Amino acid sequence: MAEIGWIAAGGFLGAMARYAMVAFVSARWPTRLPLGTLLVNLIGSFLLGWIASSGLNEQIAFFLGTGFMGAFTTFSTFKLESVNLFRRGEGKTSLLYMGMTYLLGIGAAWLGYLIHMLLFTL
Repeated sequence: MAEIGWIAAGGFLGAMARYAMVAFVSARWPTRLPLGTLLVNLIGSFLLGWIASSGLNEQIAFFLGTGFMGAFTTFSTFKLESVNLFRRGEGKTSLLYMGMTYLLGIGAAWLGYLIHMLLFTL
C-alpha cells in the first residue's frame, strides 16, 4: 500500500512540472504545433528510458516512473491536440505532430535507456 503514496507524490509533482513547462514553452515560442506537449512527451520518454535501465529500488521507481513520469507525460492531451489540429483544417500539422511524437518519442526512450547503460554499466 505504501507504493500508492510514492505514486501520488510523484504524480502531483509531475503534473505541476508538466503544467509549468507547457505554459512556459507555449508563451515563449507560440506556434501552431503544440510544442509544449511535444517537448514534455519527448523529455519524459527519454527520462523513462533512463529510469527503466537504472535498476532503482521499488519505491523510487514508483515515485519517478509511474508517478512523476506518468503525470508529466500526456498521451490524452497529445491525442486531443492532434484531433483539434485536424478540426481546424491543419491536417498536415497534425500528421507532423503525430509522426514527431511517436517516432521521436520511441527514439528518446531508447536513447535514455542506452545512454544510462553506457554511462553506468561499463
